[in-house]
Formats: sequence, C-alpha cells, structure tokens
Amino acid sequence: MRLLGAAGFEARGYASTGDFLLQPPPDRPGCVLLDVRMPGPSGLDLQAALRHQGNTLPVVFLTGYADVAASVRAMKGGAVDFLTKPVEREALFEALQRALARDAAQRAARAEAERLRAIFAALTPRERTVFDRIVAGQINKQIADALGIAERTVKMQRAQLMVKLNVGSAAELGRLAERLQRLSD
Repeated sequence: MRLLGAAGFEARGYASTGDFLLQPPPDRPGCVLLDVRMPGPSGLDLQAALRHQGNTLPVVFLTGYADVAASVRAMKGGAVDFLTKPVEREALFEALQRALARDAAQRAARAEAERLRAIFAALTPRERTVFDRIVAGQINKQIADALGIAERTVKMQRAQLMVKLNVGSAAELGRLAERLQRLSD
C-alpha cells in the first residue's frame, strides 16, 4: 500500500475477498490488484464474482503462488496482467497504468452508449419510424407513401431527427444506427 501511495496511486486495502464484496469501492475510476491466495475465497474467485456482478473494474494479479492453470484462468477471466513476486516496481506500475487506461476506456464507452441511448430516446415515435426507414435506404417519397403522409412532412421530421441526433447526412445517420445496433446486441 505504501509503495503504491508513494508512486501516486490511491490504494485501499481489504483483509479478504469477503470484505471486498461486502464493502466494495465506490463507483469511480480504478482497478483491482489481487493475489491468487487470499483469506477465504481466492483472488480468482473474487475476479469471477466481480464479473458475475457486472463489475467491470480491471484486475491485475500479483502473486507469489503462480502456476500455469491459475495464470490461464486469470487471463481468460479478463485480467490485465498476471505478475509473480518478486516483481519489479516498474512492471507493477505499468500493469496498473494499463488497467487504469482500460477502465477509463470502458467508462468512456459506457458514457457514450448512455448518451446515444438518451438522444435516441428523445425521438418521437414517428421520428423513430422515419429514422428506421431512412437507415433502411428509403427516400422521402417512399417513406411518405408507406406512412400515408405528405413528403413535406417526412422532410420536416427527417430534419428534426437529424438535429436531435446531431448528424448532418444520411451516411452519418447510418453510422449512428450501426452504433445503436451494436449497443442493443
């Protein structure tokens, strides 16, 4: 803990896996530094429990009890790194920096996904219908005929949804639709 603090990392210690699960850290940027052997359930068990709970904090393992099976399980479970003791300080710091960078990227992706969902949710049902037909490749006249409305109305709704979605062209609208589709998969 002192080593991490001296290197500028904010660190919080837990006595066991159970303590961590009972008093998880606040939802803020970070990562988890685990040992394979811990009091009670192992660090590998904690990694699996975090994943099961949907906790996306990146994990770095630092252990004096490494074996191939444990390292493979950790890496398959999404660990950023699996380090063995004794470890060079720089190697540990680099692994933690990679974990923090992964967390920052994941948080940015979640924030972007929430932003996209929110702006899409702001569309009226008719604007969503027009959106779906535009990204399906229909032109205004086809949309108007299919919906039984004037082409001028379609143009107006198309302009409104493009403003709401902050896009300037049908191509941008298509890319936005692809991103929204990936979010729903």
